[in-house]
Amino acid sequence: GQTWDFSTLQQNQVRIIEYLDPSLTPFASMHPTSNICTNEDGEYQYFKKSSTSVEIVGVDDQEVLSPVVILPLPLTYPMQFSTGQVSVVDESVENAFVPDSLAPFVSLGAAHTVDSVNIQLMVETDFNVDGYGDVILPMGTFPVLRLSVINTNIQNVYLYCTDTILGTGSAWYPAPQQLFPSGTQTDYAFQWWSNDPLVKFALVNIEVDEFGNNDGDVQFLTNNMTSFEENNDLNFSIFPVPATYNLTIESAENLKTD
Repeated sequence: GQTWDFSTLQQNQVRIIEYLDPSLTPFASMHPTSNICTNEDGEYQYFKKSSTSVEIVGVDDQEVLSPVVILPLPLTYPMQFSTGQVSVVDESVENAFVPDSLAPFVSLGAAHTVDSVNIQLMVETDFNVDGYGDVILPMGTFPVLRLSVINTNIQNVYLYCTDTILGTGSAWYPAPQQLFPSGTQTDYAFQWWSNDPLVKFALVNIEVDEFGNNDGDVQFLTNNMTSFEENNDLNFSIFPVPATYNLTIESAENLKTD
């Protein structure tokens, strides 16, 4: 029964997200389970939406190792949901930038060259629908559920060092913290979701610290343009042809653009 008033928010940067049929996008074959795709500034994100969740399955030509839940469905109040730790990245690449001189330091003298780098990323997300009511935006008032999101990223990096003398010291070793800081990063956010047919979207997203204080951007919906109206009965005039700098399009309904 709460009311959250964001009516005084003013935009200082606009993000336009286009929703696409994945089959019509450049990397469709790499994400066969995706049924939703977004395009923002040329970056394609691929999602799988089901009756229980929305999961991200890849970005451009990169697949995630395991799908990651970004929104449990359906949202209800009250509700708690946790994904547990999900392995998103576990990738080994040939070493091209770590000097071999670090191998004895990393392996405590057991190996002599650095041949490969392994990057592991685990993600765990806790969702909590902790409130409901109305949110007031510059574009109107909508019924919402408030969703608390706690996202934890755990990163580890390993180096495969080779014992070039005896071969017995060849193994994966933890990378130096000075070179590849590992550990845990936790991000917190509040989101206000609406099922109003006019929007059906996250209306507000606020990044906060562990105490709930705003420490980042406030993102809010300013326009939910879901379709374009076509009118095939308009009569247009276009001039001059050819045009050097300006082209005028004029319709019978006195709509004109330069």
